[in-house]
Amino acid sequence: ISRSDWSSDVCSSDLIVSILHRISGVGLFVMLPVLLYFFSGTLDREASFEAYRSAISNPFVKLILIGLLWAYLHHFFAGIRFLFLDVHKGLELNTARATAKVVFASALILTVVLGALLW
Repeated sequence: ISRSDWSSDVCSSDLIVSILHRISGVGLFVMLPVLLYFFSGTLDREASFEAYRSAISNPFVKLILIGLLWAYLHHFFAGIRFLFLDVHKGLELNTARATAKVVFASALILTVVLGALLW
């Protein structure tokens, strides 16, 4: 293996999607208590709901929630991709890299669209 082959594999799209799948899963797991707290505030009392709306209207909180939306979408699409890989579909290098790019683009485009609608 030459050095140029090695460096192209280190930054390949399938590797990046795999790493981002793990990072998004950890992020979703860590933020789950915060999301549950926010959602419980919507179900309690009217005053709690108003506090929830006030917190959600903060632009910094909106950015965090949009980041979580991206994490969810990426994790979802990458998970479907990995299910196909588990049954030996799309294992060829070109196919694996193409599906990784589709996962990344799909999650990013849907995050932008849904984030713009929800902002």
